[in-house]
Amino acid sequence: MKSIITVIITIVCIVAGGFGGNFLRTMTSGSSEPEAGAAEAAGAAEGEKAEGDNAEKKEAKASKPDKKDGKDGKDDKDGKDGKEGDAAPAVIYYKFTREFVVPIIRNGRVSSLVILNLNLEADASMGRKLYDMEPKLRDNIMTTLITLSNDGTTFESMTSVKNYESIRSLVLQNLGSVVKEGITNVLIVDLAKQDI
Repeated sequence: MKSIITVIITIVCIVAGGFGGNFLRTMTSGSSEPEAGAAEAAGAAEGEKAEGDNAEKKEAKASKPDKKDGKDGKDDKDGKDGKEGDAAPAVIYYKFTREFVVPIIRNGRVSSLVILNLNLEADASMGRKLYDMEPKLRDNIMTTLITLSNDGTTFESMTSVKNYESIRSLVLQNLGSVVKEGITNVLIVDLAKQDI
């Protein structure tokens, strides 16, 4: 019986403590809500002021030349006032959208096909012009390659350096009739022959 009374008193104390703690918490939170709201508003105002100050500092820094990078804010990578770091490439390599397929005709029929992948080395300013003129360039190159296929010797020996250079020089020479200047070299990237 004595132990039952002790258990009941313990439960009553725990419940009373819970109610008392809850009561105190609601009393203190109710009175501190306005203060908390005022503190949050003040903190937000200070944050906005700090952001405004940071933005002004960044703008001022951006408008001043950076002395670390070189003279007058130019990038001085090589110690030459940033002139070498900003240099654009002098040449481009124009790649055609597809290979050139040249039929080799012997005795009135196609005996084999030669497939060439050509690139043009040109001045950097020619990139857009070459792209716009690709159909005309392809026509000119195909005419040259067909002429070479009919001579009976150029495409016969695929490993001959002389024939390789003949293809390159004749294509480059004939391209001069379409593009007067700017193309400096013809690169034969791939060359293959398939007998039929």
